[in-house]
Amino acid sequence: MQYEPRQSPSSIQPTGFFTGIQFRPIIGGVVVDTVATIALTTLYYSFFVAKDLAAQGGAADDAFTQYWNSSDGLIASLLLGSLGTVIGGLFAAYKAGTLEMKHGALVGMGSIILGLVLQAGGQEESAMPEWFMALSFAAAIPAGAIGGFFAEMVKNAIGGGRRPVGGGGWPPSR
Repeated sequence: MQYEPRQSPSSIQPTGFFTGIQFRPIIGGVVVDTVATIALTTLYYSFFVAKDLAAQGGAADDAFTQYWNSSDGLIASLLLGSLGTVIGGLFAAYKAGTLEMKHGALVGMGSIILGLVLQAGGQEESAMPEWFMALSFAAAIPAGAIGGFFAEMVKNAIGGGRRPVGGGGWPPSR
């Protein structure tokens, strides 16, 4: 192909941050994240913690609050919340079908926003420590991106991934 002096070269336009983003899968991912986190913490509490607390005796409500404010409860809450965000990011990225890690990371951002709203409307006496909130907010975006990464891996494993131009294979065809 020869260069024609009368022909102007095509310009390369930058893509914006929100180019290609689909908001419905992100909102669905935040909902899945919230439901998964609630389900995981409920299952964890009922199968592992409640048995130990019942053996010790005491009021159920008081024991529940004490456990989730203890260091073991905070670590379990952080891990289960991050796992819920991974699940929500995977859901959103799979539903979007493109830009998987970005969609997953945006689920993490939505989870942070929802957490701030719920924390602002919550009771002051059951407020989490500031270091815990900072750590959980810092873990949300990478957890969602990991969910998006897993969705991309699943998509590539089942054959829905991108294929190289020219059919791929070795040696390269010309």
